[in-house]
Amino acid sequence: MGLLRVGIVGLGNIARKAWLPVVATASQWEVAGAWSPNQQKAREVCAGYRIPCMGSLRELAAVCDAVFVHTSTASHYAVVSELLQAGVHVCVDKPLAESLSDAQRLVEMASLRKLTLMVGFNRRFAPLYRELKTHMDGAASLRIDKHRTDSVGPQDLRFTLLDDYLHVVDTALWLNGDRAHLQSGMLQTNDDGEMLFAEHHFACEHRQITTAMHRRAGSQRETVRLVTDGAVYEVNDMRDWQSEQGGIMTRRPVPGWQSTLAQRGFEGCARHFIECVSNQTAPETSGEQAILAQSLVDRLWREAMSE
Repeated sequence: MGLLRVGIVGLGNIARKAWLPVVATASQWEVAGAWSPNQQKAREVCAGYRIPCMGSLRELAAVCDAVFVHTSTASHYAVVSELLQAGVHVCVDKPLAESLSDAQRLVEMASLRKLTLMVGFNRRFAPLYRELKTHMDGAASLRIDKHRTDSVGPQDLRFTLLDDYLHVVDTALWLNGDRAHLQSGMLQTNDDGEMLFAEHHFACEHRQITTAMHRRAGSQRETVRLVTDGAVYEVNDMRDWQSEQGGIMTRRPVPGWQSTLAQRGFEGCARHFIECVSNQTAPETSGEQAILAQSLVDRLWREAMSE
């Protein structure tokens, strides 16, 4: 078997910043082409990376074994279902689909066709988060804060929960290693229904889990703090590691050789998808796994709407 033929759908901001630098420059697979609804922008981006620019999604699917999807959330179901029907393995940005029912249909479609369907939760592949996960045994509390400098609106509460807060909830569930029971929480919105602040408390056996996000905190910081029996660990922005044991504080410098995309898990996520397709193994962020976090976020939104 030759090199895996990989394609890219959607060439917007997130694709250009986070995925193209990884996917388009690797030698372990062949980039067969890319397609985006904005054909003018697609031709410009493809020319910069020397990637064939396809005229349609069908044309791209015909020359690919696996495809990374970076289109809008509203288009996920239509794009991913067409690729799966064409027999192509898919890695799609979160959330899997705009609605839970559509997400479930995609999972069933991939299962029926025995195709890999993975959701690109990059934080699960951030090296420091993966290391932190090894210290979860005996942990009493886990807290994740992901704040924004000034990002209130213009989208509504549901959009922000699915677009951004979903990362926080999924990372907490993954680090915990099990489903957690929602105990309490709050969602604050402005008069236009745009999210201002969210904080939720979950429990799993003897462990307390907290997720929080403020959309106008004056800070773009992401912090994970883990308190265990004998140690406290803290990771800031997926790059700074700090631990305290026996009153001794240890801080680790960021490896000079490690790129930002590797630190934030994009590189590991892309490679994991390709390995799963090549080896026919189940991805860590399968469609079924992605639905767990999306179901919980959907519940938070519905409960907020009913108040």
